[in-house]
Amino acid sequence: MATQHLSSASQASACSRPYPMAHPGYGKRSAPDQRPRTAVDFELLPIRERSIAGFIDQLPEGAAMDVKGLAKQLPLYGQQAVASALKALSVAGYLRRVRCLVGGEGGPVRWVFRTFWSRTARDNEWWAALVADERERTAAVEPFAVQPVASLVVPEQRAKDPVPEQRAKDPVPEQRESTPPAPEGPSPAYAALAQLGRADARLALSAADCTVLEPLAAEWFARGVDADHLTQALAAGLPAQVDSPVGFVRCRLTRKVPPQVTAAAEPPASGTPAPRAMMECTECGAPGRPGALIDGLCRSCRRSGREAAPVIEALPAERDVHTYVAGLRDLLKAP
Repeated sequence: MATQHLSSASQASACSRPYPMAHPGYGKRSAPDQRPRTAVDFELLPIRERSIAGFIDQLPEGAAMDVKGLAKQLPLYGQQAVASALKALSVAGYLRRVRCLVGGEGGPVRWVFRTFWSRTARDNEWWAALVADERERTAAVEPFAVQPVASLVVPEQRAKDPVPEQRAKDPVPEQRESTPPAPEGPSPAYAALAQLGRADARLALSAADCTVLEPLAAEWFARGVDADHLTQALAAGLPAQVDSPVGFVRCRLTRKVPPQVTAAAEPPASGTPAPRAMMECTECGAPGRPGALIDGLCRSCRRSGREAAPVIEALPAERDVHTYVAGLRDLLKAP
């Protein structure tokens, strides 16, 4: 009864006050084929997971699904508890994190991050089919196209440029020569690294650290990533303490680098879908194929979860409590 009241209170709080929404294209997405909402949803889950699942189920489409945002709306649980609950809900089959490539048709492209939620627990095969359908849907709605980088000039284009003698004859306004060049600000990669400390104090970097890590972060931006994507990938699933922020960020920039997206000279052959959607590890955010992310977790996160799970034998709830306590007291007595 107390568990039902806790879940009902969380669901009521989700509807009574406005919840922060994610950026357009990000956030919560309801999975298809949802069964009607009932009062006994998530009754087989533990108390914490049941309460958080009931809260998420009431959130609107596009609601922010990051751990920090959820923890702010759930006063009973901190960020570590919310992250553990999301991992458990992923293993139980209620949610998966998916990154999708949006844009195209001559415009810029970028990766967006969505959390697909199902009120009914699904198996790994069902979630793999959902990611495949999302890949086909985005490929059909938004054809794959990437703008070539302006600073890169292929040899054929360079040959068509006017020769230096011709360009020297072109009149140049005098004021253009006297105008000093505008000072260049920090690069988007440097600015994103400098803002990590505001997203999470455990990742605060110095100016020298940002300079060292800037080439690695610039590689992410060259692959179609924006600042929000980079911040979320680096700050998701942090440990309780980060001893070396620069070393931790360097490791994640290297290990979680997104796949390369290049502009093709010719359109891809028919029947070859573009990789516009892929699954992410619920805990650390590492991308991968659905077959490699069993229960929505990568191999290292599954292994760490098995190692951290305590082994409990002979729970006292299944026998007489007084006998159990008396036995503990006997063990504590001096010989």
